[in-house]
Amino acid sequence: MNRLTQFLLRLLGQLTAELLLVGGAFVLAFTAFLLLTRFVFGGHPEHFDQAAFDAADRLRAAWPGLEPWVKRVTFFGSLRWFVAVAVLGPALLWWLGRRREAVEIFAAIAGSALLNQLIKHFFGRVRPVSALIYQPGLSFPSGHAMIGLALYGMLAWQLWRHGRHPVGAAALLLWALLIGCTRIFLHVHYATDVLAGFAAGVVWVIVVQWTVREKGRRV
Repeated sequence: MNRLTQFLLRLLGQLTAELLLVGGAFVLAFTAFLLLTRFVFGGHPEHFDQAAFDAADRLRAAWPGLEPWVKRVTFFGSLRWFVAVAVLGPALLWWLGRRREAVEIFAAIAGSALLNQLIKHFFGRVRPVSALIYQPGLSFPSGHAMIGLALYGMLAWQLWRHGRHPVGAAALLLWALLIGCTRIFLHVHYATDVLAGFAAGVVWVIVVQWTVREKGRRV
């Protein structure tokens, strides 16, 4: 009994505020993804998705010059951009001696990209027919939203971990959210695709962080 009590006390002592916050974020994001999956493939998401498209169309009509800027922003969630960052970013970090950060960035991009394709092919949701630009592939979840959240979320975490830069971290997260929203504006993804991508991206960031940290403790 005493041993059990001591074990529980040690376990509680390890439950820092950061661990509780991260654990809570993981549970919320994973649950959100499951609920969105059920809503999309077992419910009636068309009303919600159409309402998001209607809002985007009203914004486009009110600001005709916005579309070129949206296309520029969406580039920072494109495959070409992610490949460049996945190669150059970790290489630079490794050269600077930031090996943990290099591994985190590479795993965030490569892992989320692979997982995104696996999920897309598992569900097989077709893209909207009203797309304003050509975009091949399947729709659920949005790769721009998922991989973007994984990359910029990881960068935000690294900023917070090393220097406690809340403004910079918040700016990166907002940038990831903005990139996801461009996909709705351009009608290449449904709003439910984007929300699911955000949720999956959060889950993947936490998985990578936990895995890298645990591996570092064992070395």
